[in-house]
Amino acid sequence: MIVVGYDDVIKVHIHTNNPGLVLSKAVAIGELSKIKIDNMREEHRELIINAKDKELNDDKIEEENSSKIQDEDIENEKKKYGFITVAMGDGISNIFKDLGIDYVIEGGQTMNPSTQDILDAVNNINADHIFIMPNNKNIIMSANQAAEISAKDILVVPTTTIPQGIACATVFNFDSEVEDNFNNLKSTIEDVKTGSVTYAVRDTEIDGIDIKEGNMLGLVEGKIKEVGEDKKIVAIKVLGDMIDDESELITVYYGKEVTDEEANEFQLELQGKYEELDIQFYKGNQPLYYFLMSVE
Repeated sequence: MIVVGYDDVIKVHIHTNNPGLVLSKAVAIGELSKIKIDNMREEHRELIINAKDKELNDDKIEEENSSKIQDEDIENEKKKYGFITVAMGDGISNIFKDLGIDYVIEGGQTMNPSTQDILDAVNNINADHIFIMPNNKNIIMSANQAAEISAKDILVVPTTTIPQGIACATVFNFDSEVEDNFNNLKSTIEDVKTGSVTYAVRDTEIDGIDIKEGNMLGLVEGKIKEVGEDKKIVAIKVLGDMIDDESELITVYYGKEVTDEEANEFQLELQGKYEELDIQFYKGNQPLYYFLMSVE
């Protein structure tokens, strides 16, 4: 379940086997609007069928799909807003898609997409206004170049981290005008503090800190703040560097090198340490980073 609140509206996204039960409980709490229910099992079955068909006649299916995509691009009614973002890790990509992002480009710290990659994504979206969230400072320039080249109306939201991009996706208001949304997203970025835990690939010294190969590195806004041997201990220290009296929410996306058991233990420890804060954990499956964390 993902829940995001702004003003007097709460946006809720839930995976459930019983949507009727969810709706009955929700309607008892308040007024419902813009209800959308998708059958994930049906989509899964279609994926399986398509995969089998592809195995039987790969070339034929590819040709038909290509034609179908072209027809859909012509027939699909243009919508007001479209969204592109950049992410690594299927868990994080799925979160973005669940939040309504049209196109997730695979990329990140060690694999930056090109301007052409971004333009290809732009050309696949039929919308009046397209918002791009690069989620990395090294990708912002490519996104801006794509905006200059394309004839479409493109707005680049200068997100430099995955948590900033997810925060922007959650607070977007489809009823607001373009400029209002753009200004609100830039303001949202300022409210998100980002930390991460990765590892050192060689011995070095940065800002007077001695670092040995294999050390756990704790970063806040991209700068090394903590060094240690245990990834969880380093992560707790990083969160301590970010949390202040105005903090309300901690979100942790754990990487593919972290087990579910480790994540559950970490979550329980944080819940005991920060009882007054809301704490969310998601399986990001991202490479390189054991934990991506945000404090809002």
